[in-house]
Amino acid sequence: MPSHRIFSPLLIKQFETLTLKSQQGSNNQCKVKGRMKSTQPKAIKRGERILTEKPFAYVLKSKYRKERCDNCLNQNKAWPLHKIECPMLKRIFPRIVPDAARMLCRLIIRLDNGGDLIRGYCTPTCYRKFRDLMSHYQEIKHDPKRVEHLESLYVILNEMMQNDTVLPNPAELLGIHGRLITNGFNILDAEMNSIATAIYLGVSITDHSCKPNAVATFEGTTLHIHAIEDMECLDWSKIFISYIDLLNTPAQRRSDLKENYYFWCVCSKCIDPQETVEMQAAKCPNAKCSAPLDITLNNCLYCDAGVSPRYRNAYQEAINLTKNHLENMKDVAYLDVCKICLKKHKEFVHSLNVWHVKILDAAFEAAIAVNKWGEALEFGKQLLPGFRKYYGDWNPLLGLLYMKLAKIQLYENFLKEAIYNFQEAKKILDVTHGPDHSLLQTQLQPLLLQAIADNSA
Repeated sequence: MPSHRIFSPLLIKQFETLTLKSQQGSNNQCKVKGRMKSTQPKAIKRGERILTEKPFAYVLKSKYRKERCDNCLNQNKAWPLHKIECPMLKRIFPRIVPDAARMLCRLIIRLDNGGDLIRGYCTPTCYRKFRDLMSHYQEIKHDPKRVEHLESLYVILNEMMQNDTVLPNPAELLGIHGRLITNGFNILDAEMNSIATAIYLGVSITDHSCKPNAVATFEGTTLHIHAIEDMECLDWSKIFISYIDLLNTPAQRRSDLKENYYFWCVCSKCIDPQETVEMQAAKCPNAKCSAPLDITLNNCLYCDAGVSPRYRNAYQEAINLTKNHLENMKDVAYLDVCKICLKKHKEFVHSLNVWHVKILDAAFEAAIAVNKWGEALEFGKQLLPGFRKYYGDWNPLLGLLYMKLAKIQLYENFLKEAIYNFQEAKKILDVTHGPDHSLLQTQLQPLLLQAIADNSA
């Protein structure tokens, strides 16, 4: 369907005049309630919870609807919203409504039932409403893929909603959609799997960095922001989380951020040329040299070993093979395929090369899936340095890696190693999740105590 038939220039122009002023500046703009009191700034310590927030709206991903509750990810709590939504979903049944359409539907219902007045606080005095969120209206309006996608969603919403709720005009819907796609959060479960999409108002103030000093974790639908570095005070203009997967080169991270969030990252990691060299490093031909090798050069900068065309071609062949297989294993990783790639890496690819780390991660998960515990332990141990380097010392994924290793070691009766890795996991997850989180209370802590008891028996 041609976009001008629904998103008419006149409607868009009228809507722009109402919304453009509120869309200038960074995410760190925030409304203030009352007067700010002059107080001595309180220092923030690593591990401190600096924000807790319930979602403004959220929707469980379709593939989990038979496995998880739509509300606590108690159905009674979900009913006020779902009683409006349910007839709409029945109307379009048996077709599956795309997650994006369901989320837009929930946002429209929420806004139509007083949602415009709801405030999300990032401090006791600073808050945001839904209309305060950045919509990147201009960028999305000129993004053909996004406009085409919204056209298809509009048709579905129109069929679903009919006369139950007034569907916003196309220009206003574009603004709502823009706020969703540039402010949406993936709600993660304890294993860091994305299980739902949500909008949180207060936390939308937080900007991105590829070297974040805070992290977002979840307890059900509740979002928590924890500091992972000490800070002089609670200054949201200096607090950063990561919007994307950090296990990518600066070029790929920047491309992802530009495509999805419409900004070009200039954090310290993205502007450091050495970051790209290390993430794409080859192994030095000199077996005694462990330095990362820039494969584009003719000699190693550390030991001066020469790089032949054959060596360079072999490195590139190993990397291309890995990229192709990882692309084909997005849903399921196959252990034998991972082993083929790792064998190719052995002579030519540096252990901290990002593609080596990615295929190691896939091999680790694949080995766990088929109960190859010995191989999983070996892959996991090799994976630790790469995760620590690219995710940082205080990242949930590093903590979960230690925890997975410890679980396997406990199962295999390597008790001393299990205790050490459980303790390392606890040290990290205490910071990123908080010691009161169910992941620590119901999983990690009991397993650690079991390992200690078994080791003392």
